[in-house]
Amino acid sequence: MKKKIAILFGGQSTEHEVSRVSASSVLRNINRDKFEVRAIGITKDGKWFEYKGEIDNIEKGSWESDDNNKINNGQNILFNKEVEAVFPVLHGLYGEDGTIQGLCKLLEIPFVGPGVLSSALCMDKVYTKYVLENFGVKQADYVVVHRDKYKKNKEKLLDVIENKLNYDLFIKPSNSGSSVGITKAHNREELEMGLEKALKYDRKILVEKSINAREVEVAVLGNESPLAAVPGEIVPAKEFYDYEAKYENEASKLLIPANLTKEEQEYIKNLAVNIYKMLDCEGLSRVDFLIDKDTNEVYLNEINTIPGFTKISMYPKLWESSGKCYKELIDELIELAINRENR
Repeated sequence: MKKKIAILFGGQSTEHEVSRVSASSVLRNINRDKFEVRAIGITKDGKWFEYKGEIDNIEKGSWESDDNNKINNGQNILFNKEVEAVFPVLHGLYGEDGTIQGLCKLLEIPFVGPGVLSSALCMDKVYTKYVLENFGVKQADYVVVHRDKYKKNKEKLLDVIENKLNYDLFIKPSNSGSSVGITKAHNREELEMGLEKALKYDRKILVEKSINAREVEVAVLGNESPLAAVPGEIVPAKEFYDYEAKYENEASKLLIPANLTKEEQEYIKNLAVNIYKMLDCEGLSRVDFLIDKDTNEVYLNEINTIPGFTKISMYPKLWESSGKCYKELIDELIELAINRENR
């Protein structure tokens, strides 16, 4: 008997388009001999539809106008428990932040990826820092900016940031992914502009001290006994790995494996698994690090609980280089979800 699986795509976040591409890749590679698949699209305004048309239309975004293959029963598939597991290929808010995970928990349907608490914690960059500080994990120095305080006394907050952190600085919405809303500031004018931009995406902003660093990412997989794949390194086409550098600029490079000694690889893999456990992650996550080019110190950058699954995404590429092909990876993620629920 084939297991009935729902693949969720789209969503209401700024990463809607990336989600469609990731989900299209999953839909093309999932084992149809093993799984009966229901594709459920969520529009930017929150409407759910089952989609039975061509996968290419999902990737291009034209699925929404394909009324002949779009059925207004997307939510009912979950509420009526017509599937045995859910694979939420939903990056960002309302997909990666514990909301979909909470819905699946209420409906008692297994789902791929970490649970409610870890999803919410990892989505919020500020609270990730708060929690991991207590475990002694090295992170870049930072200041948290709240919208209401910024609006009331902008100049004072700018002074506080400049006094605590020297330029250059990164400005990040606390709840955002795919580098959406992130800027780099080299002076006060750029800092103010970056805060104004980030505040369009979130009411809570993280300002971090920039580190002259290499970017290394580790794919982690598993429940109680997680394993890490070979680390990979990003060489961005621009000054930093923003949205355009990730998805549109072909000059950005992924080095797999990362240019590390065997000892350094093992150290960073073990660190990734430990951080995964500290945040109570299960299923999968990609743990991203910064390695200081001057001191070789390793700093946590962030954790992504639903990392990209596009054809150029690091997570599946790292596992492929570690001997686990894309189709096998999808199989294992679904099995991990079902095993966790049975547990």
